[in-house]
Amino acid sequence: MPDRPSVLFVCVHNAGRSQMAAGWLRHLAGDRIEVRSAGSAPADSINPSAVEAMAEEGVDITSATPKVLTRDAVQQSDVVITMGCGDACPIFTGKRYEDWELPDPAGQGVEAVRPIRDDIRGRVEELIASLEVEQIR
Repeated sequence: MPDRPSVLFVCVHNAGRSQMAAGWLRHLAGDRIEVRSAGSAPADSINPSAVEAMAEEGVDITSATPKVLTRDAVQQSDVVITMGCGDACPIFTGKRYEDWELPDPAGQGVEAVRPIRDDIRGRVEELIASLEVEQIR
């Protein structure tokens, strides 16, 4: 693992789950971990309920924009975390892959997005801890 590991979060629209995960990772890890996010079929904009839910926790994802998933993004990442994008994510040997089963917040109000946000935070905290252990090895 390099000095600064890189993580790619992937969901279908890159508008909710993956953006919240990227926001949490940037917020909690600072510049210790490189963060990317992408979608297999990106939306035009970020889910406003995701933006509001993250803002409630002091995490600003308003400048995030949905991006299309590319082979390069996967190749340049040490860890690839998928969230419901199925087989759209290319597989490369030597990468760490995880699939986080999370409800899709698309079309949901902030009340429905809060538990997803909180679940993602817990998973991101575990991810940070695991990456720190791998760097020590």
